[in-house]
Amino acid sequence: MIGFNTYRRIFLASAWYDLVVTAVFATPWTLALLYALLATIHRALGLGPLQLLPPEGVLYANFFGSVVIVWAVLRLRSGLVWLARYDAAARFMFSAAMIHALISGASPLLWGFLVIELTFGILQLLPFEKT
Repeated sequence: MIGFNTYRRIFLASAWYDLVVTAVFATPWTLALLYALLATIHRALGLGPLQLLPPEGVLYANFFGSVVIVWAVLRLRSGLVWLARYDAAARFMFSAAMIHALISGASPLLWGFLVIELTFGILQLLPFEKT
């Protein structure tokens, strides 16, 4: 069992992570910049070129970014740690989708995001002291 303050710090860190990482997904323009950066990293690691995103892929990424930004801000502003259990559930759903994408041939860069999602998901399911 971890202390309440530690649990709260984990909860808030996960929200800050979500806000920072997903903000660039929220608009087509910022997503284009991110995708160009990921493509450069992909090539530098010898993984070849990334596939171009179709317009529907951009749209879904923008939806994802917008919703996660709102969810992160809600968690940061409210500070209600019971929301961490719901966030953990969402992280496991995202992780399942990432695993499916990896099995289907998605970029290995996705592993970095998957590890972070699973880590925050597990940490937010830990029992904690209620104060």
